[in-house]
Amino acid sequence: MSTDESRTSRVLIDAYAIGSTAAHGVAHGLTRLLGGEERARVIVLLACVLGLAGADAATVGASATELRHGLHITNTDIGLLVSVTALVGAVATLPFGVLADRVRRTTTLGLVIFLWAGAMLWSASVANFRELLYARLALGAVVAAAGPLAASLIGDWFAASERGRIYGFVLAGELLGAGFGFAVTGDIAALSWRAAFVILALPALALGWFVLHLREPARGGRGVLANPAHADLPAAAEETHETDAQLLARARGIEPDAALVTGRDFRRATLLQAAGYILRVRTNLLLIAATACGYYFLAGIQTFGAEFAKEQYGIDQPLANLLLLAVGGGAVAGVVSGGALGDWLLRHGRLSGRISTAVIGAAGTVVLFTPALLTRSAFTALPYLVAAVLFLTLQNPTIAASQLDIMPPSLWGRAEAVRTMLRSLAMALAPLLFGAVSDNVFGGGRAGLQWTFVVMLVPLAASAWLLLKARRTYPQDVATAAAVAAASGYPRPIATRSR
Repeated sequence: MSTDESRTSRVLIDAYAIGSTAAHGVAHGLTRLLGGEERARVIVLLACVLGLAGADAATVGASATELRHGLHITNTDIGLLVSVTALVGAVATLPFGVLADRVRRTTTLGLVIFLWAGAMLWSASVANFRELLYARLALGAVVAAAGPLAASLIGDWFAASERGRIYGFVLAGELLGAGFGFAVTGDIAALSWRAAFVILALPALALGWFVLHLREPARGGRGVLANPAHADLPAAAEETHETDAQLLARARGIEPDAALVTGRDFRRATLLQAAGYILRVRTNLLLIAATACGYYFLAGIQTFGAEFAKEQYGIDQPLANLLLLAVGGGAVAGVVSGGALGDWLLRHGRLSGRISTAVIGAAGTVVLFTPALLTRSAFTALPYLVAAVLFLTLQNPTIAASQLDIMPPSLWGRAEAVRTMLRSLAMALAPLLFGAVSDNVFGGGRAGLQWTFVVMLVPLAASAWLLLKARRTYPQDVATAAAVAAASGYPRPIATRSR
């Protein structure tokens, strides 16, 4: 071997060693941050499940230009592709919610992910718009499993006092997946939109195998994956069998809603009976409506954000994707900090702390998005966009964790299914309405998208108002959930409060 070849070999070996050491360091740091190997494995896999769904939805938006040219369709057709996925998913969520409360969840989720991969490969092989529409219908049906199954698993795997933080990590995966769809598969779609769908199908096969091999947690919200940082908790805290929010409600003498306290065992209730109870919980109705408003706007961004950035700020596709990648960083920071902030406020005696965090997020989003939508400069818009999306996602983990506190554990899967269904209806309408309003009301083009986004800020303002109302109803509904769990004899969650 020549001297030059020897040097090249040593450089490659050293580069590999440095890369391996860095990867090991990142993995070790992530494991410590998440509280151990098993906890890290569960959180990362659940994050990847939601990330897969986010990547697929974002890929359609990032590939909008190529799909229009390749299949000879319009913005309204692009919106329809995303809408049918969400609409079918909204309907399919309900049976998956029933399954989440009754069957082995890890096995069900793993098998469903394999079906995801098949639907994505089908999307890549279609010959025309009609076939692609059918493929998206099939995909929407199987993606619906993610919401209720993940919510039920999080409730049973992790302690109530840290669910907001855990949800923050898991929802960060959804946003990272959306960022992958914009930045990576969007660039791939510039060469071939078919290849963009194939790229998503391959990791789905590996993800399904890993999820199948997760152990199933015991039901009852006992937080079986304890955080080592909580190992020194006093025994009294473990004997209360109540969540932190329920402990605060009882300490303050908050009475449950007598009309909702029942001895019914909801584990055997029909879907209609369970849905009837779920929709009578006032806080839950307000949270569903507020979530729908927020996700409605987010769905519009995912579908038309890349195209808006290119036309509004005069940048090309790679720069538009980089801009949205920076905005995605703000979104990830929002879900991670929002979940942690809500948990921190709750641990420090703020019973409605999680809802208050969501209020701040919803109100801040409207204020910050307005200047970003009106300016023509990408440099000027960037800080507003990053901050606005941070506030937009700040509310998501706190709302998700709050729902587990206002529902008895036997209804977690179906409650999330109902919330996801109604939220998905809003998401299904969003791309279609964004596209139709842009084309038919504001005349299409750059100005059409710009004023469509401005008008669609109204639902975000409505979500802040709804969350303010939820702050007043939340304490009583927390007390009611504890009373219902006790009356039905269902195992109640054990509180694990950190000092």
